[in-house]
Amino acid sequence: MNYQSIRRLTAAVFLVLVTTALSARPFDVHDLVSMERLSDLAASPDGSTLAFVVRETDLEANRGRTDVWLLDLGSDGAEPRRLTSDEANDWSPRWSADGETLYFLSTRSGSSQVWRADPSGGAVEAVTDLPLDVGNLVVSPAGRRLAVTLEVFPDCAALSCTVDRLAAEEGSPVTGRLYDSLFVRHWDTWKDGRRSHLFAVDLERPDAEPVDLTGGLDADVPSKPFGGDEEITFTPDGSGIVYTARVAGRQEAWSTDFDLWHVPVDGSADPRCLTERNQAWDTQPVFSPDGSQLAYLAMARPGFESDRLIVMLRPWPEGKARPVAVDWDRSISSLSFSPDGGQLWVTAQDTGNVPLFAIDLATEEVRRVVESGHVRSPQVVGDRVVFGRDSLTAPVDVYSVAAAGGEIERLTAFNADRLSEIEMGEPEPFQFAGFGGEMVHGWVVKPHGFDPEKLYPLAFLIHGGPQGSFGNDFHYRWNPQTYAGAGYAAVMIDFHGSTGYGQAFTDSIRRDWGGKPLEDLKLGLAAVLAAEPWIDGQRACALGASYGGYMINWIAGQWPEAFRCLVNHDGIFDQRMMYYSTEELWFPEWENGGTYWQAPFEFEEGNPAGFVDRWKTPMLVIHGALDYRVPGTQGLATFTALQRKGIPSRLLWFPDENHWVLQPANSVLWHETVGEWLDRWTAPGSSPEK
Repeated sequence: MNYQSIRRLTAAVFLVLVTTALSARPFDVHDLVSMERLSDLAASPDGSTLAFVVRETDLEANRGRTDVWLLDLGSDGAEPRRLTSDEANDWSPRWSADGETLYFLSTRSGSSQVWRADPSGGAVEAVTDLPLDVGNLVVSPAGRRLAVTLEVFPDCAALSCTVDRLAAEEGSPVTGRLYDSLFVRHWDTWKDGRRSHLFAVDLERPDAEPVDLTGGLDADVPSKPFGGDEEITFTPDGSGIVYTARVAGRQEAWSTDFDLWHVPVDGSADPRCLTERNQAWDTQPVFSPDGSQLAYLAMARPGFESDRLIVMLRPWPEGKARPVAVDWDRSISSLSFSPDGGQLWVTAQDTGNVPLFAIDLATEEVRRVVESGHVRSPQVVGDRVVFGRDSLTAPVDVYSVAAAGGEIERLTAFNADRLSEIEMGEPEPFQFAGFGGEMVHGWVVKPHGFDPEKLYPLAFLIHGGPQGSFGNDFHYRWNPQTYAGAGYAAVMIDFHGSTGYGQAFTDSIRRDWGGKPLEDLKLGLAAVLAAEPWIDGQRACALGASYGGYMINWIAGQWPEAFRCLVNHDGIFDQRMMYYSTEELWFPEWENGGTYWQAPFEFEEGNPAGFVDRWKTPMLVIHGALDYRVPGTQGLATFTALQRKGIPSRLLWFPDENHWVLQPANSVLWHETVGEWLDRWTAPGSSPEK
């Protein structure tokens, strides 16, 4: 095996240095659930203050609560301070143009509304009292208006119409709904006819009805289910808004044609499409500081949600867009301009990390500024960049780096007391020759209290997507430290189809879900076991969710002798019924080369349901009833097959979770159930016989 252990992990990889003293305890799910979680960084216009959100979790109450915090960026060693504190949730901090007011969303009035606070302290007051919940918030550069999103019935001319219709439906004995087109349900919600529309709120006319800026477009703003206010921006003079929306009509369920639209902020004209020539995804509009250019991200291939996102640059208000840095084979996830407009600051997955890069717009040269970890919400502040960053050994904290590059400075230390008590498993990246001799990357995380003279069981983690990655970040659902803390070696492999290794590598899984990825997993496991003699390959279990859950079912029929047990979370069992019952049809159609009736061979060639006769490995099946991406019948069918064959199996069913397990108590149950399953089948002396 061409296994190469990459032993260049420096202090930059470890965001928190943890002790290896014998007194340090292992990391567990209670630590995972209870960590303070930082997100949504927003620097003030003058760069003096950073606002961000901190989530605290009350496990006994089974809920998380979010508050807005501030950090003085002008004082060395400044401690962060809590700006808001309420039993309700406060989130989405957004600065006024003069930096004297901080707007945010809050549920403290009983519904989600816009509030504001003086960042220097003082009273918090409500800004809106709308009859519907506010979903997103963007502040105009002129300071007069806010852009918010509300769920409304598109044919309603006033908000009161939506309120009255919802009240009538709630009081009606009739519960049936008629549908004439897809979507019928999406992600975790049945469609009831409402759309998320973009509205402008005039702060100088607080009693006026907000203006619907979505116009006659049959679309959601932002996009569902994962879009946010990164898809919405005011024009530099505040007279208009540019936003992302898909207007696909009856093709919505199989179209990825999201466009940029421009509309006057007073609603005096209908939205105008800016990117109609591109039939693929256009998103994340950002204006240059002088207002002369509009940058955004774009894909090239319709129907493919994991195509490479590249930067497009368009003169404003009129002009032809041009691609930027097209030879850089990475897919960009976020972008912002430097203060002088000469550079773009971007993040992109790269070899198991999400570093920070700068793109020079004159030369199109790409420069890596932050090497490793997962960079989040970068904010340009004068000659420095402030950002959140996490890794396999620590959750998000705030850091900064000079725009020219250099040493990274840590600005916050949330969770420091808890982390000082814990010995995290040491992560080590590796690479090996995978399918076709191509280099494939992965990570090994050593168990708590690691002793190279001992043998440790293996938790073999398989990521979802399939265009995804298990990399150098602190995951709150699939965190390898929970397995390392329980005494397991955790191994993660970014097989063919993974992101961050070039678009051709990502594309290579199309029409081959069960081929190249399975070969990579086989070769990767063999390479790890040969190079790390302390891992006991005879006591190994494989775990995966979504596509990873599909792979667990595929392994059960194609590689059943490799593992003592399997864990399948929200995995695909039958490709045919998956196609006919999932919601976003562009996904299976792209992956398999067409509809089921157009490409039945491709669907069936890698269909786990066709190989149940070979199944023999004990499996834990987990599924959420609100998962409409991989419907719950897939998990029930998996369990039925296992039970009917007499294979040791368990089903963990969550009636109130979607594709993910989000509630704190359910997360604890998930991890404890998985841990018990692994312990049962990997305990010394346990029998692999079925």
